[in-house]
Amino acid sequence: MNLRDLEYLVALADHRHFGEAASACFVSQPTLSTQIKKLEAELGVALVERSPRAVTLTSVGERVVEEARVVLGHAKDLVLVAHSARDPESGSLRLGVFPTLGPYVLPLVIAPLHRRFPRLELLLTEEKSPQLVDHLREGVLDAALLASPLREELHEEPLFEEDFVLAAPRDHELSRASGPVSVAELAGHELLLLEEGHCLRDQALSVCHLVGANERRDFRATSLETLRQMVAAGVGVTLLPRLAVANPTDSVVLREFVDPAPSRRISMYWRRSHPSSVFLRSFARELRQSLPVRVGVSLVE
Repeated sequence: MNLRDLEYLVALADHRHFGEAASACFVSQPTLSTQIKKLEAELGVALVERSPRAVTLTSVGERVVEEARVVLGHAKDLVLVAHSARDPESGSLRLGVFPTLGPYVLPLVIAPLHRRFPRLELLLTEEKSPQLVDHLREGVLDAALLASPLREELHEEPLFEEDFVLAAPRDHELSRASGPVSVAELAGHELLLLEEGHCLRDQALSVCHLVGANERRDFRATSLETLRQMVAAGVGVTLLPRLAVANPTDSVVLREFVDPAPSRRISMYWRRSHPSSVFLRSFARELRQSLPVRVGVSLVE
């Protein structure tokens, strides 16, 4: 058994197709198929159910794939140990970020981080939070920016806290008053929310449950931009993170909340066993300090 065989198996589990898995591994289909069969012979169990139309992992195959991901993650960590000992500020850093944060925070920090770490290759992945957590556990990512708290055995480095603002159509009753709005004024209203899997949806729902507001159930957005456009079209109101409303439009009224405003805390997470933990802590500190001071966004020390 070797690591390459495990990579073939994991690729097959991800693609469920011999040809696509072979392409992903840059080998021919016969080569990948042969190595999978050799791995099955060595382990003495069938890992894959083969049929003309589909590739399915057996129950033991699913378990072997889980362990293979862990082994491959540790193998990558071994390389990182050696590399970080030579030069922790060079090489690659695989950083994940979720969709309702990445487009708004990354443009603010990428240039300063590049100036601070000019030899570091930053590889960015945008996924929903549950997928990012899985990638962290599996060693696919080195670190990820996520909303806290997380019930995971991961190291947390707090970065900043970001207030939410109310976004409403110009002719909506919640747009008529001036000044900050109380969260209690949302009671009885229906809010437009994101689809399942977005952490921002869960945060907005917690506000709804707190004050007696409801979700508008005939609509769920896939992005913050869709939410903004639906508000502009007069469909309803929503909550938006402060960093996402730098460029307001005439058709959408933005109102801040009175203190304590609903907010989300953003942290950088990584595996406690990560070989470059010292460097990741330094990177998180530089990322935090790269953020410009803005109303409704406070750094967390």
